[in-house]
Amino acid sequence: MTGRRTLIVVGHGMVAHRFCEALGQRDRGRTWRVLVFGEEPRAAYDRVGLTQFFAHRDATRLGLASPELYREWGMELKVGVRVVCLDRNRQEIETDEGDRLFWDHLVLATGSFPFVPSIPGTELTGVFLYRTIDDLERILAYGDRCRTAVVIGGGLLGLEAAKAVYDLGLKTHVVEAAPRLMPRQLDEAGARLLREKVEALGVQVHVGKSTQAIVGTRHVEGVQFADGTVLAADMVLFSCGIRPRDELARQAGLAVGPQGGVVVDNFLRTSDPRVFAIGEVALHEGKIYGLVAPGYEMAEVLAANLCGEQREFRGSDLSAKLKLLGVEVASFGCTDASGAEVRIAVYEDPFAGVYRKLFFDRSGKRLLGGILVGDASDYATLVALCRSGAELPQAAGALVQGQHGSLGARPARVGAAGLADGDTVCSCHNVSKGRLCTAIREGGVQGVDELKKRTRAGTGCGGCTPLLQQILEAELAAAGRRVRKQLCEHFPYSRQELLHIVKIKGYRRFEEILKSHGQGSGCEVCKPAIASILASLWNDHILDHATIQDTNDRFLANLQRGGLYSVVPRIPGGEITPEKLIVLGQVAQKYGLYTKITGGQRIDLFGAELRQLPDIWEELVNAGFESGHAYGKAMRTVKSCVGSTWCRFGVRDSVGFAIRVEMRYRGIRAPHKLKAAVSGCIRECAEAQGKDFGLIATEKGWNLYVCGNGGAKPRHADLLAADIDEETAIRYVDRFLMYYIHTADPLTRTSVWLEKLEGGIEQVRDVVVHDRLGIAADLEEQMQRLVESYRCEWTEVVRNPERRRWFRQFVNTEAAQPEIGRIEERGQKRPVDWPRDASLPTPEETYLSSGQSLAHVLHNGSRRWVRVGRVDDFPPDGASVVLYGRTQIAVYRFATRNEWYATQNVCPHKRALVLARGLLGDHGGTPTIACPLHKKLFALTTGRCLSDDTLAVATFPVEVREGSVWLLLPPEELLDEALATDRVALGRTSVAA
Repeated sequence: MTGRRTLIVVGHGMVAHRFCEALGQRDRGRTWRVLVFGEEPRAAYDRVGLTQFFAHRDATRLGLASPELYREWGMELKVGVRVVCLDRNRQEIETDEGDRLFWDHLVLATGSFPFVPSIPGTELTGVFLYRTIDDLERILAYGDRCRTAVVIGGGLLGLEAAKAVYDLGLKTHVVEAAPRLMPRQLDEAGARLLREKVEALGVQVHVGKSTQAIVGTRHVEGVQFADGTVLAADMVLFSCGIRPRDELARQAGLAVGPQGGVVVDNFLRTSDPRVFAIGEVALHEGKIYGLVAPGYEMAEVLAANLCGEQREFRGSDLSAKLKLLGVEVASFGCTDASGAEVRIAVYEDPFAGVYRKLFFDRSGKRLLGGILVGDASDYATLVALCRSGAELPQAAGALVQGQHGSLGARPARVGAAGLADGDTVCSCHNVSKGRLCTAIREGGVQGVDELKKRTRAGTGCGGCTPLLQQILEAELAAAGRRVRKQLCEHFPYSRQELLHIVKIKGYRRFEEILKSHGQGSGCEVCKPAIASILASLWNDHILDHATIQDTNDRFLANLQRGGLYSVVPRIPGGEITPEKLIVLGQVAQKYGLYTKITGGQRIDLFGAELRQLPDIWEELVNAGFESGHAYGKAMRTVKSCVGSTWCRFGVRDSVGFAIRVEMRYRGIRAPHKLKAAVSGCIRECAEAQGKDFGLIATEKGWNLYVCGNGGAKPRHADLLAADIDEETAIRYVDRFLMYYIHTADPLTRTSVWLEKLEGGIEQVRDVVVHDRLGIAADLEEQMQRLVESYRCEWTEVVRNPERRRWFRQFVNTEAAQPEIGRIEERGQKRPVDWPRDASLPTPEETYLSSGQSLAHVLHNGSRRWVRVGRVDDFPPDGASVVLYGRTQIAVYRFATRNEWYATQNVCPHKRALVLARGLLGDHGGTPTIACPLHKKLFALTTGRCLSDDTLAVATFPVEVREGSVWLLLPPEELLDEALATDRVALGRTSVAA
């Protein structure tokens, strides 16, 4: 197309991506030629959700952009390229690759960088920033050698950084120079409550402390303050504010503010009308916005103006809602009471840990702003009311109390009904209530995820998601419809509904349930959920349903890095004889396993290869061990202290009771894993109040606590019953567990289940203790059936040759291959570190020494049919691995579709040889395999990854002839050059690309 103007976007963060998206949607005629440059090696990702990376450690789950999307918009995206010079006279940019490119208009979206004070010691090993995924990966890599971390900065970013290192298990300190945490957002009372909550977790807070130096020789040893005191530390994270990335603007002579930032007008123009600035680099009316919503608003305004509209950016408030170290915190609108026209209402409950401070006009009829600590559930509604300027739907006093009230009063929480159609619900994407209602009424929307997809609401910071749910439910109710909790695209039922269907109909097989109440072939969501239901109801051996199990249950061991497994035998109550300890050491020594004592009083044996598992189990079973079910969504450990047996404070035999409890509930399958503990006195050394259920000895009996957990979101358990005897405690636990199994959603811990359960702990008490529903006897009977039908799953495999053969490495040879490289550390062997960029190139991007791509060889090169096994070598709706040369190939027998497929066995994401151990399914009719490591979905027809288009696997044609399975394959040496195990795994990175 001639006459197109060139627009260059410098920077590719969240705001730049939103600008490109808005421009791509508006510029239908493609009047702009758009070039986008990002200096990070990956496309735009969700920085708001950066802390989530520590939970899943998968950068692709934070991704916002894809090359295909930019091609669809007619734009060119270049990542890993930095713009080093902006020449306004020639209207050119220069990149660090030496390219010079002309532009008609240019957008600076370079964002900001973390501020690091000029103090000694910032160059030491162990000093980190907290800004990018690369920063987080470096923190993770270094964290293993640390015990104590200090975060410099007690603002939003600092507390997020503290959450990250706290979750790594490090003793964490937060240092803030101001006299309170979050000084820009919170007043003294709100900051005090926040500090109390943070310190209750074990994170130490130091306010009014000015950092003078980081001390140490080569690596961090401590932090020195201006008052001369030193705080010992192994790691220091700086997260004490941001500075705009305005160096290009300064070099080009554009106007910048005294404290930094590129000066822009209401049209986002800089001092050069051909150059614009948006996001954290832009200085508008003396203000830098460090939040995503104002940046998105700038992006929308600029995109509209470049397509011929005349819109202005009039500024934005700094509304923000976050969950910092498990504490909800929010502020919005006016939080300054200095004006004569502002009146304040405050609600504070120090016992519930709730603080609400709302700012009103003098009449009390309009909301101007607010501060929320401890409970920010009304945030989205309050922000919408604030921005609308409309009269309040209820009295100011009731509004400030929210769902909280005095003397048992519970005023109705202000919700969606109080908003007009024109009120903004999602500030990030400027979505009104009316637009949401229209999408629900006219678009047939049934769920929140679908509503987000259609309107983009809730896909920015996510703070409005609870309000989206309210609006959706209200609209569906008004239309006589209801929200269905659908398990997945294959079953229009919730887990609870399916459990009742299976129980009443007496179904025993996944295929029966799919045929009668589902559609398609199933997937990685519904298969494990139904496997859990079948196990919870009938307690068949788990391998009776092998091909619908996640890999852990499929192979009765925990999948670890590189496709290795950990073996965790049961040690009831943590009690073990010296003879059994010796056996564990001998087995670990014989098979070269890494050993570790867990927090649940067991011994983990890491590093077993799949083919070794039955041999290891056989030795353990012969020594009197059984499966510890560490791999299952099942009863795991019952931790105990030594109780009255040894402890001078113990009042009851906690070890004996813990063993009884663990042996009763061993192997019980549930929606999620279960952990328990028994403490011999109120000193609580077994941490029973942090478990799914826990028992604490008293002088009169036992106190039973339920629905606690540790982990990423710790929750203190609730007291269910006090001073009960052992038999009563067992009866109550029977009822509690079966009630949870019957009513919880898939993968829902008891703590989350309780929070969602209408009536909360009182409802549980009514059912379990008071038998209000009259089902207690039934629950006990169901539990007793499960207890009586228990069998050790390892023993069943060891003694069953047919089941044992499914653990073979290859079905076409007795040869064996090591599948991952190992290094020695602290006297034991562990897997090699993943390479910095561990992913494999796609077959199209993999070039052989001949100059041909792997894709060309697979589809156009010389190939021949190779017999790889018999049909019964491959489990129905499952897969097995064959060895061809030095290359592993996964062959899938998709029985429900009467189809066969084959791919490379190595998952290209982290080079693990595990694809054959994933779950077969279909998505939108496309047959897929879900990698068991990180759940990446690959289409079996094309090999493309459905969740990350930078990944793909090689595929091979399959034929079945007279009971034998044949693959159409290129010569061994060509396939080995690209996919041999010693090239793609074992810690090597020599694949050609």
